[in-house]
Amino acid sequence: MEDRQRYEYFHTQVQPALASKLAEFRLLGYDSVTEKELWEFLIKKKWKKVKEEMRLYELIQEILSVKVSDYISFATIEAYKTADFSFEDEDELKELLK
Repeated sequence: MEDRQRYEYFHTQVQPALASKLAEFRLLGYDSVTEKELWEFLIKKKWKKVKEEMRLYELIQEILSVKVSDYISFATIEAYKTADFSFEDEDELKELLK
C-alpha cells in the first residue's frame, strides 16, 4: 500500500492530464470511463513497478500515452477477476448457452 500512497501524492497535480485523457476517451466513444477507473489502471498496470525517484513530467507523459486498447484490455481482465458467476447452477449454465 505504500507504493499507492507515493502516487496519491501526485494525484491533484496530474488531474488536468487525467481530464485530458478522459476527454480523448470520450471523443473515441468511451463515455463510461471515470477518472477513478483510469487512475486505478495507471496504479495497477502502468505504474506497477515503482521507480525510486518519480518525476511529475514522467507521470504526465505516461498518462497522456495511455491507449484506449490498453485500458479496455485491463478493464476486461479486471471484470473477469471479479465476476460473480459459477457453473454449479444448471439453470444459469443453460441460460448462458442459449
